[in-house]
Amino acid sequence: MLSGVDFLEPLSEEELEELLTRSPQRHYRPREIFSTPSEDDDRIFVVKEGRVRIYKLGPQGREQTLTEIGDGTGFMAQRLQGSYAQALEPTTILALSEEETKRLFGRKPEVAIRLLRVVAGRLRQTDERLADIALKEVPARVASVIVQLIEEEGVVTGEGYKIPTRYTHERLGAMIGAKRVSVSRAIRKLKEAGAIEVHKRHIHISDLQVLRWFAEAKRSV
Repeated sequence: MLSGVDFLEPLSEEELEELLTRSPQRHYRPREIFSTPSEDDDRIFVVKEGRVRIYKLGPQGREQTLTEIGDGTGFMAQRLQGSYAQALEPTTILALSEEETKRLFGRKPEVAIRLLRVVAGRLRQTDERLADIALKEVPARVASVIVQLIEEEGVVTGEGYKIPTRYTHERLGAMIGAKRVSVSRAIRKLKEAGAIEVHKRHIHISDLQVLRWFAEAKRSV
């Protein structure tokens, strides 16, 4: 499983086995928080199995999702920038200590380069999402985040793209800074336009071109 982690690909099977023996694995329940802004944390977390949400608290304590991270992905605790890390489902995390990280980077500099690329890509996606919140109406924000989810985790079916993770309207709202009722209206508008369909909380893309048109709109459509 670890061999499929993006930035650990340069490691041999023996090196991965050594990494497992030297780094603790921890299991978290759904909604359990395992990193907070108050922690002075230099660890690297690898999502071995499950899904993690990184979020901040905004005005009135409202949660703002910055990104979600699936299994086979790693992230640096110090890059959370005053954020929380929370398990969304039963999740197993491999935690690399600062000492282990320095040892790993010293032996395999390519691992550090790959990890920085992953972090930079995630920061870019977060910046784009926050820019959308400032510039776009809710339907455009919903369309934008769906397009982003297609790029991150979409799978191709006989009828087009499908997002395999189930996203509630509340969960999507936390990702784009909108209330659940506003997201529900936006989803309905996208369905009426023929851009998407929703089956058992799975989003299916009916017309990617129409969806992208909504995503690029700067005002209500």
